[in-house]
Amino acid sequence: MSDEEEKQTIQFVKNPHLSSLEDDVLFHIGIKAKDGLKEPFGDVKFVCMGGSTDRIRQFAKFLQNELSDYLENEDKKEPKNLSNTDRYAVYKVGPALVINHGIGIPSLMVIMHETLKLLYHADAKDVTFFRIGTSGGLGLTPGTVVLTKSSMNALLEPYHEQIILGEVVKFPATLDDDLRKQLIECGKDTGIPMAEGHTMCTNDFYEGQGRLDGAFCDYTLEDKLIFLDKVHKAGVRNIEMESVCFAAMCNRAGVKAAILCVTLLDRLKGDQVHLKPEDHEDFQARPPKIVAGYIKKYLEEQAKSSSFLRNGNKRAKANM
Repeated sequence: MSDEEEKQTIQFVKNPHLSSLEDDVLFHIGIKAKDGLKEPFGDVKFVCMGGSTDRIRQFAKFLQNELSDYLENEDKKEPKNLSNTDRYAVYKVGPALVINHGIGIPSLMVIMHETLKLLYHADAKDVTFFRIGTSGGLGLTPGTVVLTKSSMNALLEPYHEQIILGEVVKFPATLDDDLRKQLIECGKDTGIPMAEGHTMCTNDFYEGQGRLDGAFCDYTLEDKLIFLDKVHKAGVRNIEMESVCFAAMCNRAGVKAAILCVTLLDRLKGDQVHLKPEDHEDFQARPPKIVAGYIKKYLEEQAKSSSFLRNGNKRAKANM
């Protein structure tokens, strides 16, 4: 079986032990498989993930407003946090799950496992994942949304390195090219500045990203600029702390995925974010606008297809 065929066969999980569980407890969101997940989550087609609980709540409300013409009355109520813990927030807006993943790879990895298992137990099909967030840019005007070609670790290697049972295992961190191109087309109508490039993912905000303003720093400004220039020449256009794990886990799960992060500053010019509150708010809203446009276009096409099928059936019956 080819890699592409295997990717299409796998649905979210690849773990033979799950079938032997009496119940599967998704501990960090307080949801159990025995709760009956197919009815509430079986129609999910999109998972949108971002860092903070507040930002993801705002996105859920924004998405609800953008999709209002295509939502059932029940889905037009105030989005409700379906998580039963205080660690993560989970909202459902029509066919989209909107979930925060916290900051950094460890936090992301936990909720990715539980989200994928939720979709598996719900028997969802053909789900697309998005990570939306903020980042430090390289050679880009602040406010530019970077659509990631592939993610790299802090050594500029295109895979996520994980220690499992005391051994280092490497997982590719590639993303779906067609999905990225479709998002770029959706973004053109918004007027939002966009760029394509690789994203470097680090385990820390300060030394791991070559900043000079952390509690510790054993390198010079010249060392930092040499490093960032090397990263920029490798095709990296932004730096953050989740992408390499997100891309790798989506690959393992056999789901299409894209990463859209807005740049809050140009790291070639400084380390600290100096934005007016209104500009910060505007920049953070840019990746959600592009993703919402993509989901809306999907629902528009579904509505047209359903209308075509209904009218076709009516014509067929009339001719019988």
